Amino acid sequence: MTKKGGVYIVIAVITVGLILLMQYNKPKKINWFTSFVAQHKIPYGTLVVNEILTTNFKNQLEQVYETPFTFINQNKEVEGTYLLINDKIDLGETELNILLDWASKGNTLFIASEGFEYKLLDTLNLEQTSLYNSSDINPNFQHQLVNPKLKSTKVSFDKDYYAMVFDKIDTLKTVVLGEVHTKLDSLEIIDKKVNVIKQSFGQGTIILSTFPKAFTNYFILKDENKSYTAGLLSYLKPTNKIFVDNHHKSGKSFYTSPMYIFLNTKELKWAYYIALIGCLIYVIFEGKRKQRPIAVIQPLKNQTLAFTRTIADMYYETGQQKEITKHQIANFLDYLRTNFYLKTNEFDEHFFTSLASRSYHTKEEIKSLFKYIRYIESQSVLNNSQLQTLSKKIETFKARANGK
Repeated sequence: MTKKGGVYIVIAVITVGLILLMQYNKPKKINWFTSFVAQHKIPYGTLVVNEILTTNFKNQLEQVYETPFTFINQNKEVEGTYLLINDKIDLGETELNILLDWASKGNTLFIASEGFEYKLLDTLNLEQTSLYNSSDINPNFQHQLVNPKLKSTKVSFDKDYYAMVFDKIDTLKTVVLGEVHTKLDSLEIIDKKVNVIKQSFGQGTIILSTFPKAFTNYFILKDENKSYTAGLLSYLKPTNKIFVDNHHKSGKSFYTSPMYIFLNTKELKWAYYIALIGCLIYVIFEGKRKQRPIAVIQPLKNQTLAFTRTIADMYYETGQQKEITKHQIANFLDYLRTNFYLKTNEFDEHFFTSLASRSYHTKEEIKSLFKYIRYIESQSVLNNSQLQTLSKKIETFKARANGK
């Protein structure tokens, strides 16, 4: 290696090192994925609310990691509150019926989700719609609980471009628990929509909230928003068992890949990247030096055609045209049997008709060819001209039969 090449390598190594150092010291990007998983510390995880529930309802709290359908079927005597929190909860008809039946027996079903299934909304005589703030570039929605006993103030949330609300409710059966406010236009007119409701169902209660982000880490830890979340949690009866759903979540509660440990820890992640780069450099430089040239082995040639030509030339040069025609006619008949699936032991009208229809020839042309073949077979001595004529007729037949 020349001195100039060594300088280039040093410059490249220093450049890569500086890039890695800059990447290592770069602030970690915030993960805004809406996971709603109890173990996640990211903004839209629910670690904080689960710690609050554990602290305040320690003896009544039970984490459920299976589907509500499985849990209730296996524990038919359980009573209390079933709490489901996620950005979108799609239960399915069977599971929803199980939960509704369980709630009607005197239990509470609390679901916080941006969207609800049509059957659930239809059962409770509800309709949903989206509320938009068209007056601001950065929409801001004000959330408030309406129960005067909670003394709830408005809390703002500016991370959504729209808010899901209940557009229609059954006023005879439904109790409004919370509202969301937004400006309609530049005249400061406030539009109020319902986003938290409670409704009696059989002997039990169903509570629905279209603002599940009220239970996330980011919302609770921002300003005084925790009072809003605390107001929602106040509808959980402290004397009842609380079953927290961990199945219907957008994120994973645990990671099956061991690489998660490396890639989720800053130091281990960059150590892993540096090791990969080191392996690549080793392969480029050391592999180039150590690798031996691979000998080119020529594959064996197919000598069948050459052998056939040699035998044919031998017959031709020794004047055995009769033997050549026998082989030629036998090969032609084998060709007909193989490609057109015809019997060649009898050349009658049916044979000529079938071969003509399958080989793009007329019946007269087929008869002419076989008339010449019979003529050649009847001759005891053949000359080169007759042999060449037979070969030409057979090759012409094959060419047209193959569509050429």
